[in-house]
Amino acid sequence: MDPELLERITARRGELDELEEQLANQLAEVRAERDELAGAEKVLERMSEQLAEERASAGPAPGQVGGRAVMMIPHRTSGVEETMLPPDYQRILAVVREAAGPVMARQVGEVLGVDVSVRARLEPLRGKLVRLADRSWLRKLPDGRFTTRL
Repeated sequence: MDPELLERITARRGELDELEEQLANQLAEVRAERDELAGAEKVLERMSEQLAEERASAGPAPGQVGGRAVMMIPHRTSGVEETMLPPDYQRILAVVREAAGPVMARQVGEVLGVDVSVRARLEPLRGKLVRLADRSWLRKLPDGRFTTRL
């Protein structure tokens, strides 16, 4: 046998053995990480279920927007009562309900004592009306007026 060829084969076998060892280590690391992720996924599922149960049983919880506490407005469903809404939203619903027909934000503002001559004071009220409509507490008509749901 050719000694040079035998030396090349031995060198290549050594390279392949090193590569095999590196790949085996990487495979072990991948399997360990996969097992950790599977465990984390199970914990996350359990926590998500618990949070969903807690949220369903609790009233609206304050959230954070721009570092300020804000009240979350729940969607109207069979288990959610109007009393779970913040008081200002309850007053808005009462005004719309007591109106003879669909109302504009300006009309609601007048009843609530909002200075409707200043647009900057009327826009937050309009936002609340839209939010109530988005969450099925009110119905927004194409002309911009609001009415109660049937």
